Amino acid sequence: KTSLRAGFFVLLVCQIVNSYNDCKLAIGSNDMNKKYQRAGNKGFSLIELLVVITIMGLLASLVGQEMFGKVEQSKVKTAQSQMKIISSSLDAYRLDIGEYPENLNLLINSQQQGWLGPYLADDLPLDPWNVPYQYKRLSASTYQLSSLGADKKPGGDNLDADIIH
Repeated sequence: KTSLRAGFFVLLVCQIVNSYNDCKLAIGSNDMNKKYQRAGNKGFSLIELLVVITIMGLLASLVGQEMFGKVEQSKVKTAQSQMKIISSSLDAYRLDIGEYPENLNLLINSQQQGWLGPYLADDLPLDPWNVPYQYKRLSASTYQLSSLGADKKPGGDNLDADIIH
């Protein structure tokens, strides 16, 4: 399939540069690989190379935009996953102490009576945009955990929106 696709691509390029008649398809009867050769010259003209490079650049720009969008979406999912882990640690802290901590550093080290931590295996993670997670204890039994998102500012839309847990 790959060599067939390559063959169609070569024929397309030849047709684009108006040298379709100069391109000849040579298929060996016992050869499983299809080979494409130009009649006469062994090589491509500068115009043909420029057309191929332009087409490849256009294809890369179309695919690149799609792939960069996926990377940003995966950062949002990573932030959500990390916030679930931090949330579980906060819940374990509350079960031991009876209330949520004043700040996230108390999940790692605390002198409070009943503390059985550390509640996180490593240091506090940064969000995927290298910004600390925002934690606010609203009361002894409620809190808000959030990330500022890709724009690193409060608010925002789409991928720049704050992620709140």
